[in-house]
Amino acid sequence: MKVLLLSVKAGYGHHSTAKAIIEYFEKNGHQCEMLDIFDYISHRIGDYINDSYLLMTKYIPKTYGKAYGKLAQKDEPYDYHSLISLFSRFVSKKLSKYVSDYKPDFMIGTHSYAGVCMSILTETGVTSCPTVGIVTDYTVHPLWESTFLDYYVIPDELLASEMQQKGIPKDKLLPFGIPVREQFARRTDKKEARRMLGIDDIPTVLIMMGSMGYGNIKPQLEAIDKSPHEFQIICVCGSNKKLKEYVDASDWTKSFHVYGFTDDVDIMMDASDVLITKPGGLTTSEALSKGIPMIISNPIPGQEDRNLNFLVNTGAAIITNDTFGVQDALNMLFTSPWRIRIMEESVSHIGKPNATADLYNFAVSKTAAKETVI
Repeated sequence: MKVLLLSVKAGYGHHSTAKAIIEYFEKNGHQCEMLDIFDYISHRIGDYINDSYLLMTKYIPKTYGKAYGKLAQKDEPYDYHSLISLFSRFVSKKLSKYVSDYKPDFMIGTHSYAGVCMSILTETGVTSCPTVGIVTDYTVHPLWESTFLDYYVIPDELLASEMQQKGIPKDKLLPFGIPVREQFARRTDKKEARRMLGIDDIPTVLIMMGSMGYGNIKPQLEAIDKSPHEFQIICVCGSNKKLKEYVDASDWTKSFHVYGFTDDVDIMMDASDVLITKPGGLTTSEALSKGIPMIISNPIPGQEDRNLNFLVNTGAAIITNDTFGVQDALNMLFTSPWRIRIMEESVSHIGKPNATADLYNFAVSKTAAKETVI
């Protein structure tokens, strides 16, 4: 089976989802290629789009949130004469030779715009293979309603209603969950995970603020350090070098284990009792797969606000704000075992550790069925 994955470099999650899929498919003997749509057309365009996204979400998040909200309120999901439609047809035409030459048996899009391009490629006869879009947040990005794919992988069956409201039929929905790397589908005993990391076997709090280290978390770190409860802290700063330097140089009461980029996030989650994070789709899906309760902080306005709503409303997370800080949330969890039990129960219902394997089995069944018909 030849699989083509289309993605867009807007942050870290979409490409990571695609790479998790590729890793699993290739391990099982299938050929995969991933194409960053805008980077393929022009490295400058790809870098510009990614840099613009990162700058907006980091420095003017409220503006980004308003733009996202306006896009979500569009009455007409797909206007053939709109600028975005004309641009998408131009982009898809640029992709057509690559797709024709590769001749995929199965196409997967890990970004809503990839879904738009895949729809046009199918509509114009460039490809006739099965197409699947991966919804990588716990909400439905507005562009998904402008797509016409064969199937859509959604994070949970609770998203089915929202998808149907956007005009996508229920029989096209696959509630497999957001695909994650295989190591997030496995669990290591907590004590063993702590031994592997070289840290003490005591209650542990993991702090992650995304690959870019978003958010002004210095006040939160100081509040966490003042907590009267006994625990150690794993702090992942991503590419935020200034934050890492600050944490490394500070004199903390508690034991801090500080990392920049790391490949051991799966072991860190296994070693931890609670995760403090922003509600990005990839990080939260990994945490749900690992069964770890979450304290949510610093959501980026837009899809992360909506992720937050889903996680809190399903009981999988606690939100912090100006009147209920991170120290309050930690106190609730460390003094109320019943609250942890409720969160763990909720996480067990919406966590999808087998999402990647389920998608793989589905793809194999669909391509086999097509070959049988031919």
